[in-house]
This record gives sequence, C-alpha cells and structure tokens, in this order.
Amino acid sequence: MRDLPTLDCGEDFPPSHEALRYPNGLLAIGGTLSCERLLKAYRRGIFPWYEEPQPLLWWTPEPRSVLFPDEVHISKSLRKTLRKDSFTLSVDCHFETVMRHCGQTRSEGPGTWISAEMIVAYTQLHERGFAHSVEVHNHRNELVAGLYGVAIGRIFFGESMFALETDGSKIALLGLIDIARRGHFELIDCQVESDHMNSLGARNISRLDFEAKLKHTVDMDNDYSIWRLPKRSGGLL
Repeated sequence: MRDLPTLDCGEDFPPSHEALRYPNGLLAIGGTLSCERLLKAYRRGIFPWYEEPQPLLWWTPEPRSVLFPDEVHISKSLRKTLRKDSFTLSVDCHFETVMRHCGQTRSEGPGTWISAEMIVAYTQLHERGFAHSVEVHNHRNELVAGLYGVAIGRIFFGESMFALETDGSKIALLGLIDIARRGHFELIDCQVESDHMNSLGARNISRLDFEAKLKHTVDMDNDYSIWRLPKRSGGLL
C-alpha cells in the first residue's frame, strides 16, 4: 500500500481519484473531527471511519451505494408490520443515544468505530442542525431502533443504524424516506454496498456520478421543518 497523504490542521483533502483501490476508497489520514472539517468532507463525498487506536482515516469508496427515495422497496412482511402500527416515531429526540446504540451493535472484537470522539463531533453537528436521528419506540416507549447521519443541502449522508426488535431499522429508514421525499432530497448516501440496504432498494453508482450529484445539491437550501414524522409507524404507509 502506498503512503497516504497526512492532513495537517486546515489542509484540504486530496482529489478523490487518488483514493486507494484497496482498501477501497481510503483517501487520507489524520486531521481533526471538527465541524468545519466534517462539513467540508461530506460536501465532497468523504467520510471518516476508523477504529481506536487507529489514526483518523478518511474514505471515498468506488462505487458508491445510494438509495433514491422513490426507489425504496417495501416488502410484504414490512407492510404487514406497518399495518400493525405497533411502533411510535420521533426525530432528533435521542441523537446521542442512537449513536451509542449504533456503536454497541456494530462493534466487533475489541472496541467500536463509533468512539467517544466521534460521538462528541457528531453531537456538535447535531446541535448546529446538520446531523439528525430517526428513532423508533415500542409500546413500552423503549428506544428499539434508529439511525443517524448528516444532511447537507438535498443529500442525506447515512452513517449507521441499529435495531433491537424485528423490522425496527427498516421502519427508521422508511421514516427517513418520508422526510427525504418531503424535502425533495436527491438521494440517501449508504456509503458501501450491503445486502440489507440492497434489499430496501439501494444500488451502486460510480464515484464520479455521486460527486456530480453532490455538486448541484449540497448548496441547496434545507427546510428544517421537514424533520418531523407521524407519531405512529402506521402513518408511513
């Protein structure tokens, strides 16, 4: 593996075509998780991913997994769950808790990629109105599923999701789709391909196509009034 560019404070990211093929999309190392750095990264389709005690790593994979809001696939079993109307929904009420749950469910081996540093950084983005969470509660009002990510212009950059009950994360995603449609979002970034997201309608596009979509959408106005959902999950049908 060739040497990666090391970012000093304030230094810009290298061009995306310089990202490694293996590991797929690894672009740079170092820098900080400041709000300004994160916003600059997302506007170019770059995101951080690392496991402590690794240094901070920045990625822009090829191809890119995305979900277009009008292409979401709702299975018969998921429709049946929605018709039962047994979950309640909320938005931006438990952002940090959602992140912590995502860290617990995604961790493998020693540690997790959602470190304390990541939680602080994204909570700051949340407080500035850029990062959002969708939350799903059961009949006991327990938080059982959710997702979080970053919204810039008409793009939502999905970061992670969790589910403690069947179909929970899918319902959270449908909540996000409802918001994305009302906000006229171009797409939801899923970062890298997964069977779970493919089953819901995600597909791969080239990094060049992804970056082209970013260029004409990240500067669009974002209507913050869209970040709400029906109280009950049946309202998503």
